[in-house]
Amino acid sequence: MAGGALGGGGDDDGIVGINVTPLVDIMLVLLVIFMVTATYIVKPAIEVELPSAASGGEAVDTTISLVIGKNGELFLDGEPVDEAAIAERCREKSKINPEIQAIIAADTKSMHGSVVRIIDLIRLNGVTKFAININPAAVSDIRPVDDPDLPAPMPVEGGAGEGAGEAPSEGDAPAEAPSPEGNP
Repeated sequence: MAGGALGGGGDDDGIVGINVTPLVDIMLVLLVIFMVTATYIVKPAIEVELPSAASGGEAVDTTISLVIGKNGELFLDGEPVDEAAIAERCREKSKINPEIQAIIAADTKSMHGSVVRIIDLIRLNGVTKFAININPAAVSDIRPVDDPDLPAPMPVEGGAGEGAGEAPSEGDAPAEAPSPEGNP
């Protein structure tokens, strides 16, 4: 045994080996705790007073951050604004940097039309590159198309008979919509 005989004999050997398995287990638990809590500790910015230099150039912004709230409120780079201010800022930034891009974050409850309107607004004012900000965790509920558990696709008009799902040949005339009176 590691500690000697239970009878308390005169064994002078002592402990000859250390079991490191519990130590490794504790270190792994501490590492996991550190990694999980580190994701919740976010500092917005570290305040630093930068020195000035005569040869330094002007920093060029490469992104514009747009947020659309659930009630349609608009934020540009964290400040509440209206559509006119967004248009003006897009024109200014695209003149300075033609490769400027916008990152649009819209609340899930915001109207689809308001997102499309903002995309049109920024594109008409010179910002042609944009990205839609998403929450990747919310995408986990979407199943791939080739999932066998999905229901079978709905048949196309004309059923699954001959020619269903095929492109019409050159001699085929397109189908006409029925007239309102019900006569062909």
